[in-house]
Amino acid sequence: MSGIDTIADRRGRVIRPPRASIALRPGSGPKTAAMERYRIRGGGSLLLPVAPGDTLVFIDKEGLQPCEATFISEAGKCEGAGLGVRFANDASGGLRSILAREETGARRQRAALLKTGLEISQLAAIRFFGGGSRAGSRAEFVVAAPGLLLAGAPGERMEPDGQAVATEIELQITRIAGAPRDYHAYLPEPLADPLQDIRIDAATAKAYFVRAGEFIQVIDVFGRQCTDFQAFSARKLDKGLDLALDATVTRTLLGRSYPIPGLPSKAFDRDFEPLVEVVQDTVGRHDAFATACNSRYYDDMGYPGHVNCTDNFNEALAPYGIAPRKGWEALNYFYNTRVDDHNQLYLDEPWSRPGDYVLMRALTDIVCVSSSCPDDIDPANGWTPTDIHIRTFSAQEKFSRAVAYRMTPDAPAELTRETAFHERLSDKTRDFIEYRGYWLPNRFTATGPIEEYWACREAAALIDLSPLRKFEVTGPDAEALLQYCLTRDVRKLTTGQVVYSAMCYEHGGMIDDGTLFRLGDHNFRWIGGDDYSGVWLREVAEKKGFQAWVRSSTDQLHNIAVQGPKSRDILKDIFWTAPRQPEIADLEWFRFSVARIGHFEGPPVVVSRTGYTGELGYEIFCHPKDAAAVFDAVWTAGEPHGLRPMGLQALDMVRIEAGLIFAHYDFGDQTDPFEAGIGFTVPLKSKQDDFIGRDALIRRKDNPRVRMVGLDVASNEAVSHGDPLFIGRAQVGVVTSATASPILGKTIAMARVDVTHALVGAELEIGKLDGLQKRIPAVIVPLSHYDPEKTRPRA
Repeated sequence: MSGIDTIADRRGRVIRPPRASIALRPGSGPKTAAMERYRIRGGGSLLLPVAPGDTLVFIDKEGLQPCEATFISEAGKCEGAGLGVRFANDASGGLRSILAREETGARRQRAALLKTGLEISQLAAIRFFGGGSRAGSRAEFVVAAPGLLLAGAPGERMEPDGQAVATEIELQITRIAGAPRDYHAYLPEPLADPLQDIRIDAATAKAYFVRAGEFIQVIDVFGRQCTDFQAFSARKLDKGLDLALDATVTRTLLGRSYPIPGLPSKAFDRDFEPLVEVVQDTVGRHDAFATACNSRYYDDMGYPGHVNCTDNFNEALAPYGIAPRKGWEALNYFYNTRVDDHNQLYLDEPWSRPGDYVLMRALTDIVCVSSSCPDDIDPANGWTPTDIHIRTFSAQEKFSRAVAYRMTPDAPAELTRETAFHERLSDKTRDFIEYRGYWLPNRFTATGPIEEYWACREAAALIDLSPLRKFEVTGPDAEALLQYCLTRDVRKLTTGQVVYSAMCYEHGGMIDDGTLFRLGDHNFRWIGGDDYSGVWLREVAEKKGFQAWVRSSTDQLHNIAVQGPKSRDILKDIFWTAPRQPEIADLEWFRFSVARIGHFEGPPVVVSRTGYTGELGYEIFCHPKDAAAVFDAVWTAGEPHGLRPMGLQALDMVRIEAGLIFAHYDFGDQTDPFEAGIGFTVPLKSKQDDFIGRDALIRRKDNPRVRMVGLDVASNEAVSHGDPLFIGRAQVGVVTSATASPILGKTIAMARVDVTHALVGAELEIGKLDGLQKRIPAVIVPLSHYDPEKTRPRA
């Protein structure tokens, strides 16, 4: 009976014992776990205290990455006995190089080491991994004495035409005897020196005062614990006015359900005065609809007298002369609520994980109150209320605006970063939006999306595409791995050539689309939109035993695109190329050249004749440290030709006109390449080798369900992704992307339509409201509305 003990009753019926509920939570971890996980970034280091009996496990996540580690005793000396090994001075060069940098993390680690009496020149360490280490290689040590662990993942700058990338090392620490970590061990390292450290025990609340400009960090210590936050203008309290932060006013002014980092970041009181602005958020799922829990809620659920946030608020705020309420409106951080399709408000466990936080800035002197919600009768706190921690920081500190992005569900949170071109582009706009972990321009102040659009169609536009995910695929089996994982025939690719391909699961659904660069016989670079494509390649390499390594180089290669009919004229004279490399003016479509800016010793770049606009265009890849020089050279050469910067709004217009697909809009894991309109990337007849998804794609091609088509919309009404398509009362498709086309003078769309009706000239209706009360006529046309033969990018 599947390993489950069973018994039979007197009638011979099998009686099964009750079965425990099972829920999988990748990466979230239990609320009281003994194992700690730390990330050592490629090119970075980590310093933290360790104790006797702690087990340290280092994992080379992507392979080939050396790691250096040392143990510093309480006497301030590097002692190999602390890890049970012998240290060497010549094994610490990477750590010394990392600590010598003028970066915040390196400065703080240097200061911590100096407090122990240890000079950087005295470092000795053990070096392991690197060489031929495989992805997932592990090294284990047991700590023998109390002290500090210093570990680093050293690496030098990667050249655009090279593949010596520094990647991540994961450190797992299991504390002695598997004992749960204490409260302070769970707390993340302070973002700066705190002004206040306030522990809010489970099921309690505390009030505190914050001055204008100071920062407030609300930390979920153990994960999956919600906390209500409320604030009052101290100036108004002095006048007897307790005008609390008002969620309804905030939602109305922002046009959002709650504030997030970026432009819609402020929270307001009833007088429309902004009290706080959200600066950083590592969770991205909160609530501003429900009140803080109150006695009525628990009474109605059958728990009279249950402790609640409202009563806790009333008690904490009483010393400030704030009148009690039966239910406090609040920003309910980490509270996971949504409104479903039936207009019902529902809740589930919070998304927050141990150490997640929200960082706010006070916009005036405020009295704040925060709770640790006591709700233990539903999933609101993961069924177990735990602690919340508050830190406040000086107004003199500098914190970048950021939200969290996770590469995979079990990956650590990445805060939104600025691309290497951000400094130049921020001079031209303040309208940035978060895209895949980076801030990208949405539109530019001096022009706007329509002018940016026309610059791309008639002259040239510069676009920051640095968030594209890059992976270096190397090793003797690199070609075999890619031949098996991509739909294109990689064996036909020559050095210097680029090919556009799909990557599919076994069932034919798409993981990603992207371009593959061949840098050498066993050297490739995959550039796509999804982090998981690199993870997938690595998993397949391990499963199949391929001698190939897949290492992320996104942080080492940032890129801009120069697109438009004048792009060749702009770029042809600003690059130096070696005799064996094609000059930019001679570069053919889907080819690349290794070049330098200006002259033989100029900053190195890789220039490819590729793009995402349907126009003649190029992409320029460089190391982030060279981004300013690259931008300046391109901008100076482009201004006489009418070069303009382009944001994501205008980019969406040109790519939809050209019929170019976008992940999570035009395709996903339920969409095969044929259904996404890129069947040309699946050469089933000419590619004889097997590849992942081949059998499913053969079946799906022979038995298509839907087809990607273009739509001409007979209305100026707005059409959006997800709008249903009807013939009569039957839904026969869905809009995937839509835009108002300036060059065509009409609204156009891309859509997936049932093959029965996916015929050019067929008339459909786009459903608005509930799909029945309002319809917009449309007619099916070929997929690419603009230059379907691709004559312009081929020019």
